[in-house]
Amino acid sequence: MIPIPSGVRVWLATGHVDMRKGFPGLSLLVQETLKGDPMGGHLFVFRGRRGDLIKVIWHDGQGACLFTKRLERGRFVWPSPADGTVTISPAQLGYLLEGIDWRHPQRTWRPSAVG
Repeated sequence: MIPIPSGVRVWLATGHVDMRKGFPGLSLLVQETLKGDPMGGHLFVFRGRRGDLIKVIWHDGQGACLFTKRLERGRFVWPSPADGTVTISPAQLGYLLEGIDWRHPQRTWRPSAVG
């Protein structure tokens, strides 16, 4: 998991992106499409066309970081392009990176009533 400092926001770029892009190309998309600052310390997450690959860019104050994850099975749950810019919490990012539906995570058990 990426060590996310408090106060950092996680932005999802809706739609799909050419996954051949590196930090410079994705930073340009952040500036032009999301109207954000790629060097501002926030995380920006992009998904490929097939849905099994994501890239996360982040500037940690010392340098640019580019994280990549490919799912062996399944696809990353992604908002539709009509949703526009989407912000999620660091906890939701954790679900997303595990391939879990971050919009409606389900508990695997429920506590029973005491009595």
